[in-house]
Amino acid sequence: MENSQFQQRQSSGKSRFKRVCVFCGSSPGKNPSYRNAAIQLGNELVDRKIDLVYGGGSAGLMGLVSQVAHDGGCHVLGVIPRTLLPREITGETVGEVRPVSGMHQRKAEMARQADAFIALPGGYGTLEELLEVITWAQLGIHDKPVGLLNVDGYYNSLLSFIDKAVDEGFITPAARHIIVSAHTAHELMCKLEEYVPKHSGVASKLSWEMEQQLGYTAKSDIAR
Repeated sequence: MENSQFQQRQSSGKSRFKRVCVFCGSSPGKNPSYRNAAIQLGNELVDRKIDLVYGGGSAGLMGLVSQVAHDGGCHVLGVIPRTLLPREITGETVGEVRPVSGMHQRKAEMARQADAFIALPGGYGTLEELLEVITWAQLGIHDKPVGLLNVDGYYNSLLSFIDKAVDEGFITPAARHIIVSAHTAHELMCKLEEYVPKHSGVASKLSWEMEQQLGYTAKSDIAR
């Protein structure tokens, strides 16, 4: 993308993305910076007129970013497994809630709906969702940007591990480029807007619909 095109889009308030998927914790975390980052990210989506796709919870960082985006006029789509509805939706929901059958379908639907991905601080679930979309990019299943909002260095150890994996030959330098990281929501969104893939997939490119069918059914276990 040329810089002039990017600057023109920024000045007009438009974005290359229609919808961004946000992975984050169902807990607010102990550091107030995490909550502030979730609010700032929600405001960035509002300013850029980008709709939100997320895990559907109403608690923690998930609740904060979805409330800010919804209050700012963005469409909010929450995708949540039916078995987790009572656990993750503890208050009044915002936007559209789309129940699905399980965790695998949740990830596939969130990914299918989104034009880019962002991970705020979170735990096991956030990390698992983040690494899966990175792996899908490495395999050539998608070329959507993947952003890491590294609030107060929360993900420094993860980035160090990934750099170590590159040094040891388990991740290629081009695949390392899949992950875009920044310390603030505004900086991260600017980087994602400018992102151009450098990695080359090792598998034929699949649509999200095909991945959902092949990856998350009993037949796929046999096929793979």
